[in-house]
Amino acid sequence: MEDKKAEIFRCGKELFSSKGFKDTNVSDITKLSGIAVGTFYNYYSSKEKLFLDIFMAENEQLKKNIMTSVDFNETPSKLIKRLMELNISGMKANPILKQWYNTDTFGKIEQLYREENGVQSVNFLYDDFIELIRTWQKNGKMRNDIDCNLIMAFFTALINLDTHKEEIGIQYFPQLLDYMADFIMDGLLDNSHK
Repeated sequence: MEDKKAEIFRCGKELFSSKGFKDTNVSDITKLSGIAVGTFYNYYSSKEKLFLDIFMAENEQLKKNIMTSVDFNETPSKLIKRLMELNISGMKANPILKQWYNTDTFGKIEQLYREENGVQSVNFLYDDFIELIRTWQKNGKMRNDIDCNLIMAFFTALINLDTHKEEIGIQYFPQLLDYMADFIMDGLLDNSHK
């Protein structure tokens, strides 16, 4: 049974990577994996659910790669900028994660995630970074009068700016992200930790 689920996952990943979410359908996935359409539904309730599982796995791998490639001895300000830079470039380089920039597709996936995990759930893209924020707060490197989830919301909003650069004005990127990161970090750190 697990072999069939793994094969559906593998074929879904291959097709979502090459054709995108919108242009891939369940019958494409089942044809490539050599199973019946009904069998697909024994493992996944929808194409969106399969894509969410693949997206989450790819996102987890990106986060692991990022966390092993940064210097945690950097100042919080430099480290946050580096984490955001690696996250954005990693998402743009990965055909699955790149779907984040397709607001129609990602809206469906985010809605499914929130239905499964609750409306109050923390943004699932950045959960791993919360521990870093908590550590900085505990060590007095970052303000601890602001909830760490709210701090993560600042960074989520900052990354979301990149998905709206055409609306804001593409001529302002990436400088806008740099300045916004500086402004946010200035508000979160005391002068001795910048």
